[in-house]
Amino acid sequence: MAKTKMYLMKDASEIVRYDTEGIPLFIKTENLSEYPDMRALCHWHDDIELIRILKGNMNYRVNDQKIHLLEGDCLIVNSRQMHYGYASGQNDCRFLCVLFHPQFFAGSPGLYERYVLPFIKNNGIEFLHLPGRDASACTPSVKPPSAVRARELLDRIAALKEELREGYELEASGLLHLLWNQLLSIIPIQTDMSEQTDPDLFIQRDMVSFIHQSYAEKITLDDIAAAGKVSRSKCCRIFREYLQQTPIDFLNHYRLEISRRLLEETSLSVTGAATACGFAHLSYYSRLFRESYGCTPREYRKKNF
Repeated sequence: MAKTKMYLMKDASEIVRYDTEGIPLFIKTENLSEYPDMRALCHWHDDIELIRILKGNMNYRVNDQKIHLLEGDCLIVNSRQMHYGYASGQNDCRFLCVLFHPQFFAGSPGLYERYVLPFIKNNGIEFLHLPGRDASACTPSVKPPSAVRARELLDRIAALKEELREGYELEASGLLHLLWNQLLSIIPIQTDMSEQTDPDLFIQRDMVSFIHQSYAEKITLDDIAAAGKVSRSKCCRIFREYLQQTPIDFLNHYRLEISRRLLEETSLSVTGAATACGFAHLSYYSRLFRESYGCTPREYRKKNF
């Protein structure tokens, strides 16, 4: 999910706000309807992300690849891949999201270098898809028994978070180690540097980074295109290809999500939140907010502050 500017690295990658300070682990169950237009914001981070579909289904993009996730499916997104989920039609989706930093496994440098680095540095592993029912949809080489075991481990991790017992992070750590061992039993342990990433992906990331870092300022389509060193038409084409949005739609969605967090977490007025996110006209901001969240900014503030 989008964070305020202080939660972004210099390259606009997301800094995940973990459940417990100092423990690089985040566990949350949420609904896609909590996002503007049932679409999470495009982002990337150093953390490995695990998605488990609990009810419904959703579309998911990892870089330039689209995956349709059904109820019961799991998805493992590798470190620093550009990704986001969005609704399939108008249907809501309830899902589990688990993030952990690769350094979570760095207690033993030898084990980290042997079993973790080869995974996160492998250009051929952007994600792993583990189906809930249809084994034919599985990422090649992922055997159904391995997928079943991975789902079971994720469910146990989710249950630990719900119980919130003292020290649940210790048990979650053990389960993540078991899950990681399960993944390594179905993929090769080697670094593949042969595959070349589509150069348009780097252009897209540069343009998204520019929006993440400059959303509070006045931004035009020309500015976004200039950030990627491309023409306006190529800028729009790349956004359509990777995000299924226009550049300005993505900018407005990002500004709305930042403003929503400001309304929840700060005492800024509605006008102040709108201005802080780059909206020059309150009426325009309020209309977009209502279209995305089903209520006005003031109504949202009353319910959530």
